[in-house]
Amino acid sequence: MKLNQLRDLVAIVERGSLRGAARHLDVAQSGLTRSIRNLERELGHPMFERDARGMVLTPMGRVFYQRASSAMNELRRADEEMAQAQGGALGTVVAGLSIMPHLGMLPGALGPFRQRFPGVTLKVIEGLYPAIEPGLRNGTIDFYLGAASQAAPAPGLIAETLFENTRIVVGRKGHPLAAARSLKELSTADWATPSLDVIAAEDLNEVFSRFKLGQPQIRLQANSAMSLLVALAHSDLLTMLPRQWAEFALTQHALQVIPVRERLTAPPIVFLRRADLPLTPAAEHLSDLLKRYA
Repeated sequence: MKLNQLRDLVAIVERGSLRGAARHLDVAQSGLTRSIRNLERELGHPMFERDARGMVLTPMGRVFYQRASSAMNELRRADEEMAQAQGGALGTVVAGLSIMPHLGMLPGALGPFRQRFPGVTLKVIEGLYPAIEPGLRNGTIDFYLGAASQAAPAPGLIAETLFENTRIVVGRKGHPLAAARSLKELSTADWATPSLDVIAAEDLNEVFSRFKLGQPQIRLQANSAMSLLVALAHSDLLTMLPRQWAEFALTQHALQVIPVRERLTAPPIVFLRRADLPLTPAAEHLSDLLKRYA
């Protein structure tokens, strides 16, 4: 088995076709075809089948792809780590962040990170742990920083709790319920939930149940901060967000906090990475900067 065979298989999966993979790798399609056929012959199983969507992994192909992808990501990291350790400033850092670190940590960390590693490409993925976990496990995502999941982290991941957090009620400027000071006064409002990655509706139901209120009327589910911001700013929907939203300058002109007296707990903020895969110097530096703002 050769490294170029693993590279070729991963490229076909990620690009969805032989043509896309050949263009990405700058090689001939015929060479990719021979590479995959040789790999299949060596493994004794077909890796792909063709359908209207292009090249699709077989069940055995899906099993092998997980290992091949992980191996290629580890080699990429090793190459970048050696270059960065020798003073180089190239490579890629992929960070999975939930809403809270996007608003409360990333703004302060970006400047110093860009100054220290100006040539490193930073990829930021917005999401919660359940959606980020596959990338952490196969090495495509360097680390996750954000709200903890109700489920325990997958085996092989290191979890570090940074701090406990609380939530606030947020609505548009001039919301008709802006004078409310208790959750009970907001119990008949229409609500939005900030993510589809965890069972956000159940989470909001649990908050209302804790204060012996009926189930909230959830009228919108948004799976990105931008979608939620637009919905809140242009409707009478309310939502519960990490308290750090109140300090985010870009939303202060459109949104306001409705200061209810109840203490609204939030999932703790955690940092997760693979135990057996050291971070590159650039990823380590970014994670340290983000933690500093915790």
